[in-house]
Amino acid sequence: MTTPFRRPTAEELAAAHGATIPDVAAPGLRVLFCGINPGLWSGATGRHFARPGNRFWPALYRSGFTPRQLRPDEQAELLGFGLGITNVVARTTARADELTADEYREGGAALVERVGRLRPRVLAVLGIGAYRTAFGRPKAGVGPQSEGIGATEVWVLPNPSGLNAHYTPDGIAAEFRRLREAVESYEAGEAGEEGKPGEEAREGR
Repeated sequence: MTTPFRRPTAEELAAAHGATIPDVAAPGLRVLFCGINPGLWSGATGRHFARPGNRFWPALYRSGFTPRQLRPDEQAELLGFGLGITNVVARTTARADELTADEYREGGAALVERVGRLRPRVLAVLGIGAYRTAFGRPKAGVGPQSEGIGATEVWVLPNPSGLNAHYTPDGIAAEFRRLREAVESYEAGEAGEEGKPGEEAREGR
C-alpha cells in the first residue's frame, strides 16, 4: 500500500543526496524506461520522477502507455502494463550535471548486464546526452538505435525533466507515442509469426 503524497522537507531533500532507490522492474517487460539518475525528490520519497513538473508521468498517459495519468506513488502499477523504470546511474543528485563521465560509463556497463538479465522488449533511455556518454555513441540521436542489447531493442527518448527546454510537453509525448506504436508493431509481428502454421502443417503432414 502506498502512502499519500507529501512534499519532502528541505532537510529530507538535503539528506537524500547520494541515496539510491529501488528499480521498478521485472523480467520480460514491454519497455524498461531508464532515467539518467534519481533527483533529490526521488531520493527523499523513494519514487521515480517524483519532482513536480517532471513530464514522465504525463507523457506515459498522453502517449497511450497507461489508461490514466499515474502518480509517482503509484509507480508499482507500471508492472501491470508491462513497463518498468531503472536509471543509468543509481546515486541521487540535485542535477544530472553533478555526474562524471566515468559514472555514466560504469552505469552503462551495469545497465547492459541488467538488461541481459531482465530481457525487456525495449530499453528506452531518457536523455540523449546520457546515452551518448554511457554507451560511447557520440552521434546517437533520439529514436530507435541501430544496435540493441541482445534481443532488446534500444530507443532514446527526450529527458522528461522540467529543466529540458529543448522539448515541449507535446514534443515529449509525441516521442513516447512513437515508441508505443513501435512496441505494438513488434508485438503484432511476433503474434503473427506465432500464428503461422509450421512447415509440416502447411504440407498436410
